[in-house]
Amino acid sequence: MSPARKRGILIGAVLAVVAVVVAAVVLLVQEDQAPAATDGPGGSTEGAPESPAQIATRFLRQFDTGDLTGAPVDDPAAATAALSATRGALSGASVKTVLGEVPTTPGEATTTSATFHASWTFAGDNVWKYEGKLELVRNAGKWVVRWAPSVIHPKLEAGQQLSLTPVSAKPVVADRDGKALVGGDAAGVAPILQGALSKVASEQNGGTGTAASVAVSRLDASGKPVETLFGQTKETDQPLVSTLSVASQSAAQKAVDGFGGPAIIVAMKTSGDLLAVAQNGAAGNQPKALSGLYSPGSAFKIATATAALQQSGISADSPVACPGSEQIGTRTLKNDNGFDLGTVSVKTAFAASCNTTFGRLAGQLPADGLAKAANQFGLNADFEIPGLATETGKVEPSSSGDEQVEAGIGQGKVQVSPLGAALMAATVAAGKPVVPKLWQGLETKVNTGYQAPSPGVLNQIRAMMREVCTTGTAKALKSSGAVFGKTGTAQFGSGAGANGWFVGYRGDVAFAVMLEGSNDSEPAVQLAAKFLAG
Repeated sequence: MSPARKRGILIGAVLAVVAVVVAAVVLLVQEDQAPAATDGPGGSTEGAPESPAQIATRFLRQFDTGDLTGAPVDDPAAATAALSATRGALSGASVKTVLGEVPTTPGEATTTSATFHASWTFAGDNVWKYEGKLELVRNAGKWVVRWAPSVIHPKLEAGQQLSLTPVSAKPVVADRDGKALVGGDAAGVAPILQGALSKVASEQNGGTGTAASVAVSRLDASGKPVETLFGQTKETDQPLVSTLSVASQSAAQKAVDGFGGPAIIVAMKTSGDLLAVAQNGAAGNQPKALSGLYSPGSAFKIATATAALQQSGISADSPVACPGSEQIGTRTLKNDNGFDLGTVSVKTAFAASCNTTFGRLAGQLPADGLAKAANQFGLNADFEIPGLATETGKVEPSSSGDEQVEAGIGQGKVQVSPLGAALMAATVAAGKPVVPKLWQGLETKVNTGYQAPSPGVLNQIRAMMREVCTTGTAKALKSSGAVFGKTGTAQFGSGAGANGWFVGYRGDVAFAVMLEGSNDSEPAVQLAAKFLAG
């Protein structure tokens, strides 16, 4: 090959390499300038507009906070000003919204709507609930909420505003004299029964067991009320009426609240109408007054005396021994402080509360003698009072002589509730069976009823109970009017502690006072005097 030919081949090879390099550079530049590849067949999702449901959710989230800065709304300034004014008018009430239905929207649609549920909570736990609606529009390809006063409440129109005012709510439950027990100005009345009263009122009045203490009104542009949106009690609404008496309840509650230990008072009309059910904080939050069972101690001697009068052929004037101490079977009974009266009448032994006398009388009865007498005072009865769980007592036939002796003085297995004790006193006073009631117009169901002792027997029991309050263990009540009653002290647990009782009546009001761990009946007598004075 000639030198010239060699030079030609080399020059051509160099030019080819240069061309390849130039082409590569051009290709790299073109690739750097080309648009980025899309993610998948649908293209990139970055920056896609939010759906109406997402917009409504975001708006409501900010609506709840009260700050609409940056909210998806077509007029942020008007929306912020209106919401701020509303929250101020509603005294800073908190609101919670929940998104409701959002219709499916076609791709070409420019308007749609969404529902939501709003709950405003005011002081006093008053809650105003309603359903609202949002109108949404597509603006420059994006959905936003169309602002209007109706966003705050569906009835709110342009130029109108909301107003919050306190109201004097009508009672949901009234006492026998028309005074509020639930709702209205009933704060602090019958605290142990508030749950039961509200529950029954709710069941009877379509779910409204509480009354609003505030009202929300819609005002026109001049500030004149147009409509009450929340808190208004219809003029036709009538409270549920209870048999309770605010005066009696307040007197009973004041008496128990003034006692240092657990204290309970139950009072009823001799017709059966409950007047007061009171227990203090030391007695706990459960309504022991109505269903708590306790040994009644000597208060049960009302039943023991009744059994003896009916079954042993004695009368209130019959002579009986009242020694300070006596062994009956294997049990040794003692009188309080060991007093010895010798031979006295049954009535005197009852007034002095002679354990030895009544233990001996009980021991002479048939095994079911005391249970039969207890039945005659409703202590084994069963009642269903709307809203209340009740138990009057439990007195069964004795299984041994010793058990019968203990039962005769209200110890051992004999159990009575404060309600049952008041029922026993009411039966003595009324001379007939008594059905406890809490409501006017709602009947108590009697599952197990009873028959009262004969008039002749009850006349003697009344005389004995009166003597208790004139010369006996409750003579401190002499200045409280014509009171009839019986004291009781009942040991419990290991026997180191004892509950104190007073069970009685004055006029047509029967009642029971029970003090846990008072170790004496004297404080119960004192509380009875305070209650009667009230």
